[in-house]
Amino acid sequence: MDLDQFNRDYQQARSEYHLDIPDDFNFAFDVIDARGRERDAVSVIAVSRDGSKIEDVTYSQFSDQSSRLANALTSLGISKGDFGCIVIGRVPAWYTVLFGCMKIGAVSMPGTNLLTAKDLAYRIQKSEAKFIIVAPEHCPKFEEVRDQCPTIEHCIVTGGEYPGWLSLEELIAEASPEFDRASAEPTVASDMMMAYFTSGTTSLPKMVPRDFGYGLAHAATALFWMDLRDGDVHWTLTDTGWAKAAWGLLFPPLLAGSKIVLYDGEGAFDPIFHLEFIEKLKVSTFCAPPTVYRLFAQQDLTPFDFSSLRRSLGAGEPLNPEVIRYWEEHTGNIIADGYGQTETINIVGNFPGMEVRYGSMGLPVPGFDVDIVDDDGNRLPDEEVGHIAVATTGDWPKGLFNGYYTGAEPDTDSFHDGWYYTGDTAKRDKDGYLWFVGRADDLISSGGYRISPFEVESALLEHPEVVESAVIGVPDETRGQLVKAYIILTDPSGASDAKASEIQDFCKNLTAPYKYPREVEFVTSLPKTISGKIRRVELREES
Repeated sequence: MDLDQFNRDYQQARSEYHLDIPDDFNFAFDVIDARGRERDAVSVIAVSRDGSKIEDVTYSQFSDQSSRLANALTSLGISKGDFGCIVIGRVPAWYTVLFGCMKIGAVSMPGTNLLTAKDLAYRIQKSEAKFIIVAPEHCPKFEEVRDQCPTIEHCIVTGGEYPGWLSLEELIAEASPEFDRASAEPTVASDMMMAYFTSGTTSLPKMVPRDFGYGLAHAATALFWMDLRDGDVHWTLTDTGWAKAAWGLLFPPLLAGSKIVLYDGEGAFDPIFHLEFIEKLKVSTFCAPPTVYRLFAQQDLTPFDFSSLRRSLGAGEPLNPEVIRYWEEHTGNIIADGYGQTETINIVGNFPGMEVRYGSMGLPVPGFDVDIVDDDGNRLPDEEVGHIAVATTGDWPKGLFNGYYTGAEPDTDSFHDGWYYTGDTAKRDKDGYLWFVGRADDLISSGGYRISPFEVESALLEHPEVVESAVIGVPDETRGQLVKAYIILTDPSGASDAKASEIQDFCKNLTAPYKYPREVEFVTSLPKTISGKIRRVELREES
């Protein structure tokens, strides 16, 4: 897949890009097995936790291991449509399990390593999962809630042993490497392949089904935002339990023929280690959350050789211009922001070769009509804040889900008036660039103004003594709502009324006067989801 076919012209790509998904597309057979046969190459570069061991894993190795696992799971009575709870870190076994499930049509549900026993039970109960495959540290968690999960028939551990559990490695070793596609119940592109759970910022996590066509739909992610090419060395920093792993560790890089860096890191983030390995592994495309780039910007980047780095990507929230400039000064890369959800592929991004506007998510990705609309589906004028929505009239956009899984009819409440409502808000400038504002549920209405908590939080973070903040609206008789900020200071002992006034004045100078927090409360922690996103809904309930 080569973006040069579009001459790096955005409008041409918008008009010409079209993706046909074969009715029987199955990523494990049609990409992994096919690559293993046709031109076996390195697919994953696995890096041990301390960085001392680097292992190349080829397509043929994954083809062999996943076929063995498909045979093993079949022998256990697991078949098409059965759900499996998968909690494995950044190790090659994660791929083997996902590909093995794909081959027999079992539905894998990747989960983050941060899941608690209660989280495991919730996911298993919601899906009525039949099997669970986890790393050893998660076995005790499941045992705590085993009696609450009667549908589980098989417990499998990888990377170690646990009493009473089957060993993934032994199952694979004892199984045949020959798996005949014709012997399994056929899968079609519209069948459920995987299921992810949302992070649950405003409610309990929802279950998002992803079909087999979703894997190929990520061709647009690879082409138009990530700019991945055959032979690239790509590194995305993400937990394997989030849909971002499907973007950066799975479908787009493997579709493009890029090598994936899989670092089995854990614990506190070490910026120097990561910078050293960008250089050592000659990483050409790199994707990280804004927090990581901010940490990089606090380092002296002069000693590092970034000559291999062609493209840097960010997602999740806009970055401060100072961070973007510092990274560009030392790497030559302008961080290209992008936007998408668990429910989509990448749907907004900064196209290679186009102007990057600091703070903007970019333009709609070819294949998607993404716009800013009101509650009734009407497109809004430029610079007006509204819902980020995806048009669903005509052909269904490739990579867009069809509704949340409930076990019966899907929950389609987010679809109406010809649009999928993402739950996020933004505005559009005169050139079509989209600018993220915040979650629709989090918007503050004060004195006739609609205020984005995110924008206020970004301003507060510019203050040298503010480590983190969360902004909500609290009831007010005159204005409807007031802006309230919960702030964590670098030195908690510095909290005082005087400090609050100082921060308020600071914020007034960075944002429009009506946006500054009229109430400030200093705290030592903020409520968050397991993915690290602030749960403002809890703050609103407590205020």
